[in-house]
Amino acid sequence: MKKSLILTLTCFGLLVLNGCSDLTENVLDESSATGLTDKQAADGNLAPVYARLPDIFLHTNYFAIQEISSDEAILPYRGGTDWGDNGIYIALHQHTSTSTDPNIRNTWNLLTQGISRSITALSALPTINDPNVKVYIAEARGMRAYYNMVMLDLFGVVFLKENPQAISDVLRGEAALNYLKAELLAAEPDLLTTVGPGRLTKGGAWGLLARLYLNSAVYRDRYATQFTFKPEDMDKVTEYCDKIINSGQYQLSRDYFSIFNSDNHDNKELIFAVDQRAELNGTNRLAYFSISGDQYPLPAFPAANGTDGPAITPDFYRSWVNAYTADPASADPRFFKQNWTIPADSCITEANFNMNRGILRGQQYGLVRVNGAFVKCGSNFRVGKLFNVSRNRPTLPVTFTEQVNYTVAGSDYNTGYRVLKYEFSRKSTSGRNLGDADIPIVRLADVYLMRAEAKLRKSNDAAGALADVNFVRASRTATTPPPALTSMNLDLLLRERGFELYWEMARRTDQIRFGKYEGTWTEKTDSNPQKRLFPIPQTAIDGASNLPGYLVQNPGY
Repeated sequence: MKKSLILTLTCFGLLVLNGCSDLTENVLDESSATGLTDKQAADGNLAPVYARLPDIFLHTNYFAIQEISSDEAILPYRGGTDWGDNGIYIALHQHTSTSTDPNIRNTWNLLTQGISRSITALSALPTINDPNVKVYIAEARGMRAYYNMVMLDLFGVVFLKENPQAISDVLRGEAALNYLKAELLAAEPDLLTTVGPGRLTKGGAWGLLARLYLNSAVYRDRYATQFTFKPEDMDKVTEYCDKIINSGQYQLSRDYFSIFNSDNHDNKELIFAVDQRAELNGTNRLAYFSISGDQYPLPAFPAANGTDGPAITPDFYRSWVNAYTADPASADPRFFKQNWTIPADSCITEANFNMNRGILRGQQYGLVRVNGAFVKCGSNFRVGKLFNVSRNRPTLPVTFTEQVNYTVAGSDYNTGYRVLKYEFSRKSTSGRNLGDADIPIVRLADVYLMRAEAKLRKSNDAAGALADVNFVRASRTATTPPPALTSMNLDLLLRERGFELYWEMARRTDQIRFGKYEGTWTEKTDSNPQKRLFPIPQTAIDGASNLPGYLVQNPGY
């Protein structure tokens, strides 16, 4: 019976070390590989630790869980049929997801596989005689803590295991918090500062510790009516943010959207990120997920279009409008970046074809496509007003509207303002694969905003918080930066975090911490605090069914 349990849970990375048989990365150790150098063996054990990150950050996994469940994004049945998927995206948004939701299950499985692969590395690396081993052990330990930290945030559980053949201990609440803090602190001394954002560095560990302390009040008492933010926790947030800021290693980007460009791997604002360089099999999914099925981002690929996925909610859009007397596109460079003037520039070279970025509104222009091919002007490409031809609505213009909801009219292909934040990679061989834009996990602007929040929560230091927020705003000098704010409180800070971090998978966690997750917004009225956690997938609970009480479902599911 025990053998059956371990075999079942292998695919969830929960109780045992090895992943499912369909994993593409080979985990190498001295017993399974011959003829390898020590360096190859060490590298071969560390690489799989990071390999699950791009999968976790897919548009339908962690992104959907963090964004569509919040007041930032909504994904209706497009045209009454597309993105139906048995209602799972509507359930995410309305907080009615169940333990059989496939996106929640996929995210759980990938996180537990990441934990398991980290344990694999921690078991094998000490047996390898390579000078990098000490650093690699620290990275594997830190990544095990990171995967567990996301598990704690989403599902309320952490898995503790040192022996690959042992059964994990399940930690919750204060015990989980203490374990994660200890693990990150143990890893930090041996982490490097010179390996770039795609690997865990000292700065990355400091950023994760700041985030962990900032959310400690939530993680200690998940269903509290009001969270208690301990002064000593806020001091730790400030301490680790100060370490990052004072290191001099990181720099706020003058051009906001360059943080999300396809060549952003060396952007000094990134502290810890999902390495998506094309040679590492990144994807363009976060770029094409939201845009229209009649927007084609790369002239080389007439079959690579958008998916008419999620839009921003009218509520989130109105937070921008209400913040400024002018149109937010002209008031705040984080809202929108115009890369071309249409229709005056109605023919454009392939090299100069670069879609507008940010929040896309109104009539959209792009590559004109007829019978599956782009219309050309000699060697250039024709750019014009777009219609929903690919959706068999050739008279319906691609005119993104503010209103989007679950009615027939409100869920048509043109409803909702869309988001194109991450740039498409021209290295793609299909238009969809080989995305180059690294996906931020921790970046410097967030560090300043975390420090601002800690100042407010500890002693209501509005002046100190305001200085941090305005420092970030003033840094975006590639164009006119947003105007300085004149006051600061928690509601304004949450709004500012939305402006700075939208579409970066932070919104659900922020709303919970700020006490807003039980609020009402477009097509969402649920106020049950138990929905602050997602259900543990039923497959995981069933897999552990011969260990009574081992994996208990979260309340409310």
